[in-house]
Amino acid sequence: MNMSKIFIDITMSLDGFIAGPDISSENPMGKGGLRLHNWMFGAQTEADKKLSGEQMQNTGAVIIGRRMYETAISGPWGNENPFAAPVFVLTEAAPEQKVAGFTYVTDGIQGALSQAKKVAGDKNIWITGANVSQQYLKAGYVDELHIHIAPVLFMAGTKLFENLGDQHVELEVQNCIQTPGATHIVYKVIR
Repeated sequence: MNMSKIFIDITMSLDGFIAGPDISSENPMGKGGLRLHNWMFGAQTEADKKLSGEQMQNTGAVIIGRRMYETAISGPWGNENPFAAPVFVLTEAAPEQKVAGFTYVTDGIQGALSQAKKVAGDKNIWITGANVSQQYLKAGYVDELHIHIAPVLFMAGTKLFENLGDQHVELEVQNCIQTPGATHIVYKVIR
């Protein structure tokens, strides 16, 4: 039986930004932020397709934050779940408009993780979004980081690795694939 992994999967600029400045419902990735995802939605290579396909196939649940949900659900997601798995939204209060495929969790990261584990079974749990990723990484729940580094410097926006405290997080490279759209690196988190 496979042991499921809890992993962060996210694309960032070389200087560590996962979105540009001025995030809004009209522009959920911020100014210029869509540039990060050219490897997924632009000139995708066979290696890029394989990576994203395997990830979707092996994911049993996704955890995101309220900000990602609010800025993307009525915009690019068109009031639909874009993931191939149930999504758990960390939030202080459930939104008035509920969308199929999303569960709203108000009892913190442990509550969301517990619900995600029940749904995921032996599949992986995918965490994404800056704030949510930081919370799970800081709490020591993350097994792997799947970082896609786009060949661009943003200089401003939302940073992935902020608010983590001052303790080192040791990593071990498990895989690295270079494509024109991104450098795809899988790191194991050393505990």
